[in-house]
Amino acid sequence: MAVEYIKFDDQGVFHSGHAACPGCVEALAIRVITNKIGRNAIAVVPPSCSAVIVGPHPNSALDIPVYHSSLESSAASAAGIRRALNARGRNDTEVIVLAGDGGTYDIGFQSLSSAVERNEDILYFCFDNEGYMNTGGQKSSSTPLLAATGSTPQGKRSKKKNLVEILAAHEIPYVATATPGHLDDLGRKIDKARTIKGMRMIIILIPCLDGWGLAEDMAVTSARLAVECGIFPLYEVEKGRKYSLNWKTKTCPVDEYLKMQKRYRHLDEEQIRFIQSTVDEDWGRLMARVAASRLDLGPEEIDS
Repeated sequence: MAVEYIKFDDQGVFHSGHAACPGCVEALAIRVITNKIGRNAIAVVPPSCSAVIVGPHPNSALDIPVYHSSLESSAASAAGIRRALNARGRNDTEVIVLAGDGGTYDIGFQSLSSAVERNEDILYFCFDNEGYMNTGGQKSSSTPLLAATGSTPQGKRSKKKNLVEILAAHEIPYVATATPGHLDDLGRKIDKARTIKGMRMIIILIPCLDGWGLAEDMAVTSARLAVECGIFPLYEVEKGRKYSLNWKTKTCPVDEYLKMQKRYRHLDEEQIRFIQSTVDEDWGRLMARVAASRLDLGPEEIDS
């Protein structure tokens, strides 16, 4: 697995001394996000690992104002802050959300869907560790098929919710996936999202060391393997129509990714083959959407 040099200029917006677990790559992602966005921003943080990492006033690890919302209302809270800033003429202040998958895919989905429908001008980051990892590792609707969790010890029996496709059906101006194993890609997507007005969202896969059963130094490797085996494709969707694939081939089977995690140790070979078949099917569906969007768009939209 090739390792590339990451170009990153740390502005000191995210401080050391935060409360993330040793080796946690959510802290790494927050560092990139906040330093890319800068100090002219306000963060909304619902209950989540992000809330633990960022910490409460006056000991926040962020050098920007932080509003701790309820679990179900982060998108609504961000929309209210955005409108209040606009009323005061502070249209250039970025309003961001730092939320987990439980507060995004599940409990916070109603306010998120409403914010997208209204096209609120906020930038929403979902740290997707595929479960309620801050409260015992229970399953969320983001938990993948057959993964063991605190509430599904024999493996979850349903597939992971495809939130990107749900938001694409809302015709959201911009939604993308990213990982802390591809930081240049994440940085580019943050830069691109900031040039777009309206509701924008970046879903970042966050391998959870405790919840997934990973060694402390394996989170970045796991994130890269998730992309390389096709379980977590890197792509963007603009206005629900333009699909852009950022990692264009599947280069390894899913078992390389699954076997490094304790949450999949109960699987037999037949179950691994079944997961592989579902990943192949989902990959083919995504490739078809990418191809169809190129046929549907004009040359100027494809190149923009």
